[in-house]
Amino acid sequence: MNNKNVLVLCFVLLISPILQAQNSKSLTLEEAISIGVSQSNQAILADTKLKTSEWELKTVKNNQLPNLSVSGQYFRLTQAKIKGNLAPESGGGLDINQLMIGQATATIPVFNGFKIQNGIQAAKSLNKAEISHAQHTKEQVALVVTQLYFGLYKTNQMIQLTEDFLKTAHQRVIDFQAMEDNGLLAHNDLLKAQLQESNIELSLATAKKNYSVLNYQLANLLQLPEGTVIEIPDTFTESTTEIVMETSSERKDLEAMQYQEEALKSNIKIAKGNYLPSINLIGGYIALDVKNAFTITNAMNFGAGISYDFSSLFKNKKEVEKAKSKSLEATQQMAILSDKIKEEVQEANANYELALKQKEVYKKAEEQATENYRIVKDKYDNGLSTTNDLLEADVDQIQAKINYAIATSDIEEKYYELLYQQGKLTQSFNLN
Repeated sequence: MNNKNVLVLCFVLLISPILQAQNSKSLTLEEAISIGVSQSNQAILADTKLKTSEWELKTVKNNQLPNLSVSGQYFRLTQAKIKGNLAPESGGGLDINQLMIGQATATIPVFNGFKIQNGIQAAKSLNKAEISHAQHTKEQVALVVTQLYFGLYKTNQMIQLTEDFLKTAHQRVIDFQAMEDNGLLAHNDLLKAQLQESNIELSLATAKKNYSVLNYQLANLLQLPEGTVIEIPDTFTESTTEIVMETSSERKDLEAMQYQEEALKSNIKIAKGNYLPSINLIGGYIALDVKNAFTITNAMNFGAGISYDFSSLFKNKKEVEKAKSKSLEATQQMAILSDKIKEEVQEANANYELALKQKEVYKKAEEQATENYRIVKDKYDNGLSTTNDLLEADVDQIQAKINYAIATSDIEEKYYELLYQQGKLTQSFNLN
């Protein structure tokens, strides 16, 4: 290898830790959720839909304003004849060959069956519904972030413990190999120890794969740069949150449906408004010029107009009934969602209580598995138990330690899931 290649290799070795450090990002759960509810594609889409709803409301409000139109027309005339009091019969040297008309018209709605007011009320309700939809979407994003975050933490715990167990299993294989070489151990027992080491290696590889997938999913959700490795602080689960069990809910999806129901009730009023006439105030200005004949200016006009569609007496009943049916659908859907939310809150409560109980059981199980392994190991060293007994006790000890290691994070995860079902997840982080 020449000197140039040596220098390049040294540079790569020196710069690699720096590049890796740049790709890692330490995040608390609160920071991860804060990023998720502001920068994820789902949150951005929810905000965009909300902005669209605001523009739709402003558009509907414009219906209250007068309609003002201005028009101008020019016509070329051929052999025009004019009769009337303002002009003698055209002929002879009178050349009337063009007509110009200009007019401005303003129409002010006075009454149209309250359709404008009810349309505005419906748009306001839909805007409020979209606000609640956006908040619920961010609650959903916060829940997914929480689940991925806890998944990362628990998988990392499993990796660390499995690496320790792999070291122990590998050392056992070395010891058994030496014992076999000295004729103190059957080859079959060595194979069992090697098989256990292989199984632990496979478990470690699976855990690392799961960690990589979870890390990618969370980083992608948070829109972090490609290749970012998320680091979880060591003090992540040091403090558990005391929770007061509640069956109440502040779910924004239910709130959104309530506002949608209000909008549909306004639509019923809009449909009924078609039974009533429309009244408008009308004002305008007209200017007219007939070349070589006469000119009219300052022709101001004002008045009122009324219109009524008599066919609505026969046709509009179906529109009203359709609007009523849609409102009834919304009421029934809201009742179904309300029952579903109660079930989800009750289940989340039960899962949280189970996690608390599991931690107590896992603690006892870890103590029992550790003591059992110690006893079996003593018996094995004294020739009173088999290799199968030793390896089985070791597996039980491994599983018990893993279960207890992730028990605290399970409690907190179930706690945050309960907050989500109650509609209070982002609120608990002061993100609302």
